[in-house]
Amino acid sequence: MASPYTELTVGDRVVKVTNPDKIYFPEIGVTKRELVEYYVSVGDGILRALYDRPAHLRRYPDGIEGEEIYQKRMPAKRPEWVRTATVRFPSGRTADALNVTEIAAVAYCANLGTIDFHPWQVRSSDVEHPDELRVDIDPQPGTGFKEAREVAFVVRELLQELGMTGFPKTSGGRGIHVAVRIEPRWDFIQVRHAGIAFAREVERRVPHLATTAWWKEERGERIFLDYNQNARDRTLAAAYSVRAKPNAPVSTPVAWDELADVDPRDFDIRTVPARFAALGDVHAAIDERAFSIEPLLERFEREGAEDLPYPPNYPKMPGEPKRVQPSKARDAADG
Repeated sequence: MASPYTELTVGDRVVKVTNPDKIYFPEIGVTKRELVEYYVSVGDGILRALYDRPAHLRRYPDGIEGEEIYQKRMPAKRPEWVRTATVRFPSGRTADALNVTEIAAVAYCANLGTIDFHPWQVRSSDVEHPDELRVDIDPQPGTGFKEAREVAFVVRELLQELGMTGFPKTSGGRGIHVAVRIEPRWDFIQVRHAGIAFAREVERRVPHLATTAWWKEERGERIFLDYNQNARDRTLAAAYSVRAKPNAPVSTPVAWDELADVDPRDFDIRTVPARFAALGDVHAAIDERAFSIEPLLERFEREGAEDLPYPPNYPKMPGEPKRVQPSKARDAADG
């Protein structure tokens, strides 16, 4: 027997939603159809966040309590209007990743069980030169959104001093992401160095609150500034992306002047559409201007061009310090 389905008109396309009543978020009863309709309701926003960017998918075909599929490659069998972009991973291998150019592609992927979308910081026309600098403000145990918000305002202050504009959003958890459009003139290594220089300056200003320590044992109860989110093949959930958590929270763009009062728990799959209908995309201006990272690269060089560790799945990178947990290095030295 054929599976039940419904059809939604999305722009110029008709998108089939199979098993529309399948429950994806059991705790609150959200169905697959509601997930697809959510993404259509914030279409202009999610399209701006994903447009022409290679993206990975976090899929849960049986709902969030089922198996997760982290999909980097799009299947060959798909509608011809669902586009792809070829990306190269740190290993040197390549993949044809999703490349969203219309809202219908988002709806199509949501029907495949995609809960959240994770775009690269490049455009498909130039996948080797990022056009976005990412500041990932990541609470560690003992800290939360309150501390992340304090660090975010230090980030804003530094951006203003550099003559740059950042666009903040909630992560869908306790963290905050700030995106800065940059000129696509530098490679991943250079953009990552700029991110390190930026994070170190924030850490210098509020060392009791923020840290760039890669090793968890050195972070303490501070906010981690994850500079490695600027490395190749490191992705963050897109603006307006639902997260695979019981209450279906949404990574929601906010304006700086409302950040002081927002509670990320107020942003979920059922509340964000009304907010979007009332306010539109509060990040609508994000693509209006791109900035130079030269001041940050100069700062990186002035500070001795000292690199920090890469994630463990990366090959050994030029100039990278030993990728050894500090306590283990001490034990080896003592032994």
